[in-house]
Amino acid sequence: MGGNPPARPLDSDRQRRGLAAAKHARRSRRVKAFMSVLLMIIDASMLMLAFVLAYRVRGSVQFFNVPNVQPMLTQYIPTIFFHVVIIMTIFYFSRFYHMRRAVSRIDHARNLLGAITIGALLVNSIQDLVLRNTGYDPVDYPRTLFFYVWVFSAVLVVSGREVHRALRRLLRRNSIERDNLLIIGVGNVAKDITKRILNNPQLGYNVVGMIPVRPTGKQTPFMNVPLIGDQSEIPQIIDLYAIDQVIIAVPDPQRSELVDLITLCQRGKVDIKVYPDMFAYMAGDLSVDDLGGTPLITVRDTALRGWKLSLKRGLDFVGSGIGLIFLSPAMLLTATLIKLESPGDVFFTQERMGLDGRPFQMIKFRSMRADAEKNGPGWTTPGDPRITKIGAFIRKTNWDEIPQLINVFIGEMSLVGPRPERPFYVQQFRERIPRYMERHREKAGMTGWAQVNGLRGDTSIAERTSYDLWYVENWSLWLDIKIIIRTVIQTALRRDKNAY
Repeated sequence: MGGNPPARPLDSDRQRRGLAAAKHARRSRRVKAFMSVLLMIIDASMLMLAFVLAYRVRGSVQFFNVPNVQPMLTQYIPTIFFHVVIIMTIFYFSRFYHMRRAVSRIDHARNLLGAITIGALLVNSIQDLVLRNTGYDPVDYPRTLFFYVWVFSAVLVVSGREVHRALRRLLRRNSIERDNLLIIGVGNVAKDITKRILNNPQLGYNVVGMIPVRPTGKQTPFMNVPLIGDQSEIPQIIDLYAIDQVIIAVPDPQRSELVDLITLCQRGKVDIKVYPDMFAYMAGDLSVDDLGGTPLITVRDTALRGWKLSLKRGLDFVGSGIGLIFLSPAMLLTATLIKLESPGDVFFTQERMGLDGRPFQMIKFRSMRADAEKNGPGWTTPGDPRITKIGAFIRKTNWDEIPQLINVFIGEMSLVGPRPERPFYVQQFRERIPRYMERHREKAGMTGWAQVNGLRGDTSIAERTSYDLWYVENWSLWLDIKIIIRTVIQTALRRDKNAY
């Protein structure tokens, strides 16, 4: 690519749009600064309130032994001070005040709980070390009070941060707190990223425009996002529009091309993100290993092996056994209603492909007429006439999947894993989806990482496969627990738009 042509002066229309974008950026930065300070105030308030509530509960609730005499609350002021300062310091160094756009509530709550636990333990030991023989000798910090403080701190801090999150989402949806974003590229990748951002205003982006790279033919705006210049004008556009973030969405860029684009974008404090090339997609998550001082890139690694397999099987066995015992009355009632509504078997079994591509019979409650597939297999669609009345309800609530606990109990499936497909579809997908068969390196699951991210039913198989492969290569017990929790929450709140 060598040198870039000299930049042309920006026309008056872009000047006006640029001034409007810069004004929006200044307001957004003030709002973000306020929200950062507000988050610290909320954390401090919740931690102080937690200590006060713990003190009151210890003196009145008969859960543990109620003390005959309890020190005055004012005597605990040094302890409260340490409690707030130490925990908030841990939050700061854990980057909990770096407000990320998309983070799992479950992960965030777990991380907060870990930080609060460490902070509470430090307070319990440091106050004696720091205050002893200073004239502010610490009062007794009993285990019951410590327990209450820990519980209330976790509950109140998480709740306070959820309120803060909801406020930020509201501000972003109303275009009050958004970062100005420039997308470099106009191809399918750039359009897909633009569509996702515009359909998710809670991410907090104001897409000011797109810049063509490798232009071919006439370029037109996409979803009302204007084309605001060419490659040579990138530095001027970043300055004029007060760009906060740039996404380089150019598929399979040459190294020199990518270096040139990044160089043009390096202006002030602009964050630069690059869409991964096809090698990164084919390789999955890359990691760097070391061989006697020689760095090597690991492109294929399976997280689930050795003792982890036994741990996962133990979770499946215990979880499915408990589920079958406690859910058996509701399962019996469902079976009765299915039998009363339409003739046919209560259960519907279907051949699916599981671990290592081996077939097994997956069990579900029958939700369609007995002759539903007389014309051959096909995806279920909204308002499908083959679905019975009770079938519509159990599909919407995912209750039709509950008999798969039997498959899990006998070891054919797992509670969490890639969803199994029918051999008829697998033969099609394996020919056109790269690495599709690698999702069969683990047992199929009742729920999975793709499903909790909205990819079920008639959705993109390629995208679903990428989520399944990420799960296979990044398995952990906590990831399984998180997916189960998210599945329960999404089912209870009816958030799954593709369940029909």
